Amino acid sequence: MALKFVGTKIIPSALIFISLIISAILLDFLFHLAGLVWIGRYLGIAGTFVIIASFIYSLRKRKIIKSGSPKRLLQNHELQGWIGALLILVHGGVHFNAVIPWLALFAMVIVVASGLTGKYLLKQAKERLKDKEAELVKQNKTTDEIEKELLYSSLLVDTMQKWRKVHMPLTMIFIAFALIHIIVTLLMWRW
Repeated sequence: MALKFVGTKIIPSALIFISLIISAILLDFLFHLAGLVWIGRYLGIAGTFVIIASFIYSLRKRKIIKSGSPKRLLQNHELQGWIGALLILVHGGVHFNAVIPWLALFAMVIVVASGLTGKYLLKQAKERLKDKEAELVKQNKTTDEIEKELLYSSLLVDTMQKWRKVHMPLTMIFIAFALIHIIVTLLMWRW
């Protein structure tokens, strides 16, 4: 059971996260090899726009916008988050000369890890709830009995949904650092 959980839930999340880091290192290496390091500066702008576009899901989830399938928008959110993070990681490179950009980069990596973790934990909680409900139906339990027995399980889903609310403050911290970095860059950029 624990081995299955690790194999189906933990490893896929870890692989997505590790592939992000490896892809960033590889892309940065290739830019250095080709003498195209200057492109990394502009990838920060592109990555920021991709991540901003990923927030369409959040707008739909909070019913600020009404169009679009939430499931499809969530998939886009995850993909755009990964691509945006990749572009920003390459943009950040391995330059330890500025604190705020590194704090923004560090916050972004935590947000990505948080999002991946929340995604798989919530999925697992919902699968357990469905399995438990199907098992109780097979046992010919009444609706009231099923509801009572599912109460604990539904509390688990509620807990997981609350956990996702932790993701938003982490995202806000990332956005704050990113905004400071962008504003300082715009003020200091030699146009």
